[in-house]
Amino acid sequence: MSSHVFHDIYLHLNWHTQGDLPLLKPNIARQVREFIQDRCSGTKGVYYLGIGGTPTHIHLLLKVEPFVCPSKLVGDLKGASAREINARTRRQTLRWQRGFGIVSFAGKHLNGMLRYLARQEKHHAAGTLKKTLERHTFEAPQAA
Repeated sequence: MSSHVFHDIYLHLNWHTQGDLPLLKPNIARQVREFIQDRCSGTKGVYYLGIGGTPTHIHLLLKVEPFVCPSKLVGDLKGASAREINARTRRQTLRWQRGFGIVSFAGKHLNGMLRYLARQEKHHAAGTLKKTLERHTFEAPQAA
């Protein structure tokens, strides 16, 4: 990246398993998270910050350079992780549903975002979700 461009881009991404099925059992979830972390670390302009989720979805925090196209990145992460896990298990263990959620956030909120990811199971059980961070599909504004 050119030293002539200032950037401070933090992203929160999330996506769900197909049909919101609990496909991310503990062993599979661990493998998926490790794979995604490694894939991000090997992708130019992408800096892995944290990952979390539940048996039905993934939350991922990244810092990116301006040339990174989020939709291409997510497509790569979803496709590559499903291919890898399915190859390891030799069956259709993991399928992702179409779409994803993306929200930018300020770097000063990174610690709070990491805490939110670490407590995903508790937030879902208690109903203390941050709706903006949980959305993964477009919802058209309501007509007045």
